[in-house]
Amino acid sequence: MVVGQTINPYAAFNFLVEIQGLVVGGFSEVSGLQAETETEDYHEGGVNNFVHRLPKGTKFPNLVLKRGITDSFELWVWHQNVIAGQVQRQNGSVVLLDNTHSEKWRWNFSNAYPVKWAGPDLKADGNTVALETLELAHNGLWKT
Repeated sequence: MVVGQTINPYAAFNFLVEIQGLVVGGFSEVSGLQAETETEDYHEGGVNNFVHRLPKGTKFPNLVLKRGITDSFELWVWHQNVIAGQVQRQNGSVVLLDNTHSEKWRWNFSNAYPVKWAGPDLKADGNTVALETLELAHNGLWKT
């Protein structure tokens, strides 16, 4: 890195969501890009100045996708199939883009399926976009 050179972080509003290699974009928000490794405390006899913290399994929260409702209803159908007992797991990615729309980060998730769908809050006195929310359970995240 050149001394005095500034590297700006990427903006959080420029992203895509792909499921099975197809951009299902138009999402206004994605949350749940997290991984948390659980620990277990182990108290060693005769050692009183610290506690060993041993790593256990890593867990990944659900991905939460929000977008404006349109004529596209594939996500609704996908969740309805799960309700009917026809769970179809899909692989996908959340892709962060830079200001030239070039891919910079890609978080892949595997074996995802919808566990919650929520429709918009409808209010006659408002003028906001009608949003749908889809929560996906998955088997983990990794970056490529």
